[in-house]
Amino acid sequence: MLKVPHAGRVKTRLGADMGMVGAAWWFRHQVRNLLRRLEDPKWDLILAVSPDIEGLKSRVWPAHLPRISQGQGNLGDRMARVFRDLPAGPVLIIGGDIPGIQKRHITEAFAALGNHQAVFGPAPDGGYWLVGMKRVAAIPAAIFRNVRWSSETALADSRASLSGLSIAEISVLQDVDTVSDLELLAE
Repeated sequence: MLKVPHAGRVKTRLGADMGMVGAAWWFRHQVRNLLRRLEDPKWDLILAVSPDIEGLKSRVWPAHLPRISQGQGNLGDRMARVFRDLPAGPVLIIGGDIPGIQKRHITEAFAALGNHQAVFGPAPDGGYWLVGMKRVAAIPAAIFRNVRWSSETALADSRASLSGLSIAEISVLQDVDTVSDLELLAE
């Protein structure tokens, strides 16, 4: 899930610390490196982009990668749409602001879906860097409902919205929301 990296419209909490232009630059280059690392013939890499029309046409992201629009609504609405709209089978959703993601993490998440209906990759701040679903049955109607986004309860709230599903958790990875997060990663 990616936003077109416009200053003041992407990574705004990071931008409050380092400037909006610097935050947009960081995000653009972080995502470019992430996409290079994660391309693999074992899976399809699809970009869910926002804003919709601009994201579908943007030359910021590699032209050879397929794109779908995220649509309207909060983050939960947009992620639920991705899960509902893609063809049947396992789907993992990640953000672009997690520098530590490697192919082994994606492999770990797909493996977890072998024995579970859903998987999360937790972040230390109570959120998560990955959510995945096996998608062999209908997506729960309440998926991501009542999630307090950008809070320490985002993972717990998201898990609660998947009540009744077997859920796995994989590796904890640091996301980048602030300069302090970048400093933690540098250590």
